[in-house]
Amino acid sequence: MIGVELRLMLRRRRVWLCWALLCALPTLVAVLLATTRLAPPPGQGGAFLSAVVSNGQLFPAAALALVLPVFLPITVAVVAGDAVAGEAATGTLRYLLVRPVGRLRLLVAKLVAVAAFVLLSVALVTVTGYVVGVAAFGFGADATLGGAGGITSLSGAVITPAELGARTAAVVGYLALCMLAIGAVGVFFSTLTDSPLAAALGVLAVVVTSAALMPLDAAAAIRTYLPTTHWLAWIDLYRAPILWTAVREGAAVQLSYVLVAFGAAWANFATKDITS
Repeated sequence: MIGVELRLMLRRRRVWLCWALLCALPTLVAVLLATTRLAPPPGQGGAFLSAVVSNGQLFPAAALALVLPVFLPITVAVVAGDAVAGEAATGTLRYLLVRPVGRLRLLVAKLVAVAAFVLLSVALVTVTGYVVGVAAFGFGADATLGGAGGITSLSGAVITPAELGARTAAVVGYLALCMLAIGAVGVFFSTLTDSPLAAALGVLAVVVTSAALMPLDAAAAIRTYLPTTHWLAWIDLYRAPILWTAVREGAAVQLSYVLVAFGAAWANFATKDITS
């Protein structure tokens, strides 16, 4: 069942369109920066954008920072919202359950497909960012013949390209978990309605509400539990030494969202009367 869902996901044009749009934004920004050399001053603009002009190896981090606030959550909402509601809208959900496929098994397969989409999305943006960044800005002034030079971390210490690669891989995993939390919420909404659009809008409403509550002092008591609060904790992975406190806390919160949202989806889907 999981294999079937993964193949269906890879055959959908909207999935490839989402990936293309996610990779197009960092590419456009890289082209503009390479053409004009007008990078924002340090502390202004997107994360890492002020440093990528001097070292293209940092552009994957800048690319992830560019797509994280808006584009990545929207694509995850679209795909996750379609997980169950899409089947109901096309009238195939009832026929899926007629076969010897349990509802829990189907729901797990849908969540795994969403997780695969999320991981591939973050990985594609990262790879695209590296290729475009190095092509546009090179390996940095300290690069040696036949190799790349050291990279200055956010703490000022120099790290090697291998260390940067390991930290970027950790960032990919962390952001994939953050987006999977949103995807699990989308799967839950997808079990509540037969409209994929309504489910996607429900996910976006959660994201917008969380982002709106974050700066409010009145929401200080619940700020830690808001899903968007920890989205930028991955930046600490580029410090030397790595500051793990925010990363661990963020991972715990996001994993909690995955478990709670999927549990709610199962509780609703297990007893739902399937009419379409």
